[in-house]
Amino acid sequence: MPRSVPAVASRQRRKKMFKLAKGFYGRRKNVLTVAKNAVDKALKYSYFGRKQKKREFRALWIQRINAAAREHGMSYSELIGKLSKSEININRKVLADLAMNQPEAFKAIIDKVK
Repeated sequence: MPRSVPAVASRQRRKKMFKLAKGFYGRRKNVLTVAKNAVDKALKYSYFGRKQKKREFRALWIQRINAAAREHGMSYSELIGKLSKSEININRKVLADLAMNQPEAFKAIIDKVK
């Protein structure tokens, strides 16, 4: 019976780690222990980054809606409150897009709410 050695499996583990560390700077891309730490940290940041991206986009949409609403003499909170009272269900992403790219449609929404 042939001798069993872990060479193939350990090489695959190393290759997988170095593939994830591709493009890293210095020893982070070609020394296993350093690459492993760098990849772990990068994966952790990418997880949190996916959550942060959602927060940042929502904040951006709110800023855009607020700026466009103030041009028509209304604050953001007033606009959102009146939208919900008049049962116009339109999300912030679409509102921000209308405010940026189709100001006449945004003005029509504000006129309907007033």
